[in-house]
Amino acid sequence: MSDRELRRFLLLVIATLLSLGCVSVYSASAIQASAVYDQSVRFLVHHVGAIALGLGVGLGCLALPYPRLRQSAKGLVLGCLVLLVLVRLAGPEIGGAHRWFRIGRLSIQPSEFAQLALILYLADFLARKRDVIRDVREGFLPPILVTGLCSALVLFQPDLGTSIVMGAVAVLLLVVAKARWRHIGAVLLVGVVVLAVLIVGVEYRRRRMLAFLDPWHDPQGAGFQILQSYFAMAHGGLFGQGIGASLQKLFYLPSAHTDFIFAVIGEELGLVGTTALVGLFALLLGCGIAMAHRAEDLFSKYLICGCIGMIGCEALVHMAVVTGLLPTKGLPLPFVSYGGTAMVNNLLACALVCQASRHASEMASSGAVS
Repeated sequence: MSDRELRRFLLLVIATLLSLGCVSVYSASAIQASAVYDQSVRFLVHHVGAIALGLGVGLGCLALPYPRLRQSAKGLVLGCLVLLVLVRLAGPEIGGAHRWFRIGRLSIQPSEFAQLALILYLADFLARKRDVIRDVREGFLPPILVTGLCSALVLFQPDLGTSIVMGAVAVLLLVVAKARWRHIGAVLLVGVVVLAVLIVGVEYRRRRMLAFLDPWHDPQGAGFQILQSYFAMAHGGLFGQGIGASLQKLFYLPSAHTDFIFAVIGEELGLVGTTALVGLFALLLGCGIAMAHRAEDLFSKYLICGCIGMIGCEALVHMAVVTGLLPTKGLPLPFVSYGGTAMVNNLLACALVCQASRHASEMASSGAVS
């Protein structure tokens, strides 16, 4: 399969995920939207609007000169750091968190775009410092410090899930860049200790961890959401109850169209449907890995790895939470869950993947390697 065919296949997989997402969002949200807003298509309309905006932003990104995109990496990460500080200080409190700017009816979550800005910065830095990446002071410590600062600002919102994704993507890029394993191991050890402290030291996180270990201990409280997810998946069986026939979405399963949409898909399409969905994400990751493997330009290679790694990590965490393999954490399923900023961010990430792959192909055909 040629590079162009790989990109086309990737776009086909994304289009399939978006189509499934539209159907699932409408199915999961129609009754709630009708009861609360008297408009059954309210969430679907917003979801389609986010897709349209994401496609527009992605096309705009594809039109940018690739060298200018790389040159903007430092400026973008600095701008996102400022936004992360401002949203914590001036953003409205929603559900106990300061994660969004409200502009009229529009909500913007800076942490989503901070992930992409961080990936651009890391890809540029690691490509420039490829000869000293095994040196702690010059090659390894700077990306760790920048990642730590971004993650800490996101954590203060608070948003532990996005912080973990940022750290995981940074570690992935360091592995791809061939940093020393003992340095990576030390970072992972520190990360595990910090994560344990963050969980033990905050009451609601402790409750989530206890609910993860034994959801039946508090079935009407901390364990309620994961138990309803279990019921949805079990009710779906092998072939599901049919599209639109989910019972758990009828005000039993909280966040059915966002953080737990995989459970609704499991109930309506069964094990066959969820397996097919997992297969689509596997194909997406496979395309990304193939593109990164073929890219001889290091910046393009790292950019593809970072964007695909971010999407894959978010999908893995979402499905693991819904199936009880991880404690409850609100992360949307990429391209499928309802969510404006997250949808735009994921589509922009895919545009960056296609642009990086196209640039790497052009450099390879001209015989230039950076």
